[in-house]
Amino acid sequence: MRDTEIITFGCRLNAYESQVMSTHAQAAEMDDAVIVNTCAVTAEAERQARQAIRRARREHPSARIVVTGCAAQIDPAPWAAMPEVDQVWGNQEKLDPQSFTAATFLADVEPVRVNDIMQATETASHLVAGFDGRARAFVQIQNGCDHRCTFCIIPFGRGNSRSVAIGAVAEQVRTLLENGYGEVVLTGVDITSWGTDLPGQPTLGQLVRRLLMAVPELPRLRLTSLDSVEVDLDLIDLIATEPRLMPHLHLSLQAGDNLILKRMKRRHSREQAIDFCHQIRAVRPDVVFGADIITGFPTETEEQFAQSLDLVDACGLTWLHVFPYSERPGTPAALMPQVPVTIRKERAARLRAKGAAAEAAYLRSMQGKTISVLAEKPDIGRSEHFAVVRFADTRTPGSITDARVLGAENGALLTEAA
Repeated sequence: MRDTEIITFGCRLNAYESQVMSTHAQAAEMDDAVIVNTCAVTAEAERQARQAIRRARREHPSARIVVTGCAAQIDPAPWAAMPEVDQVWGNQEKLDPQSFTAATFLADVEPVRVNDIMQATETASHLVAGFDGRARAFVQIQNGCDHRCTFCIIPFGRGNSRSVAIGAVAEQVRTLLENGYGEVVLTGVDITSWGTDLPGQPTLGQLVRRLLMAVPELPRLRLTSLDSVEVDLDLIDLIATEPRLMPHLHLSLQAGDNLILKRMKRRHSREQAIDFCHQIRAVRPDVVFGADIITGFPTETEEQFAQSLDLVDACGLTWLHVFPYSERPGTPAALMPQVPVTIRKERAARLRAKGAAAEAAYLRSMQGKTISVLAEKPDIGRSEHFAVVRFADTRTPGSITDARVLGAENGALLTEAA
């Protein structure tokens, strides 16, 4: 019989949760199943999930197919209606070990198991031993979101913000270190909101400080997407002084024009985002910024889009995640005057070209420098600043070694042994 196959779409949190599901499936000796962990951020992500489901049925006619994740949580009916699908699970159900037992999994009496995610009041910690095929490990510290950006459907798939206690986070990190992982990424839906629901309302910076103290042997700690307006002073101090905290920050910026930001219901202004980048670069000059930016948000004019283009230079951005705006039914932005899809895509192409030029300039600037690299494969790794690195020799996956940069080619740094 085939082992359970898990197909993952979307964010790093989904990748973490897929590993949790894999652990549960192995413990329950579940076999001949395919679990599709969906994303609801864009219509394209949902389209790709549907394609994967149909392909899985063609390739595995006898397998039981389960659909879960944010798209299934938000609107389970269309997924349940697909003839290829046997069961639909919500985001809570997919992490419940009982879902993987034969008594539940093989039962046909409840093909749709999706509870009200808004009733979730805590995020259970899950000990994960490792991540298949990955050299870095993800640790969930938070789930859900209390904000209601007008374009975003994710709170309806994840619920309100819930934090994982520091003790559970530290325990998970220690387990991963014992299993050979040298880099850990703290992940969640809105990690800068971590702690707001815990006693005393600790901050993300306090979590990071206590984690690094509790696990002094951790070589590298990385953070996922940050909301710059919520970054606390403790975290800024750690960015400035703690070499184990990687000098790579990914920011949830979304746009560069203040009116568009207001219509998005974002909490920062253009000026605040720029000031934040300058502030961080002043205390850690080698920091590299990435950012999420949406093009073609409803009502966006060419002049307003130009502000997003200019934000690449104003903030000194290097790694861009660019998304043409995608209508999400049930969100306020879907009711606003829409920008034609062709214009959204054209602006996305221009912004990606701007980002590619910034990335190329950064890679050129690294020539001749010695960098620390986490090997992901024998010939490929990632620098502390998240640049792709190609080795002239071979390295052990998971090892952290120094390399000297010879140049750059095809979006990667070319190196030799330091």
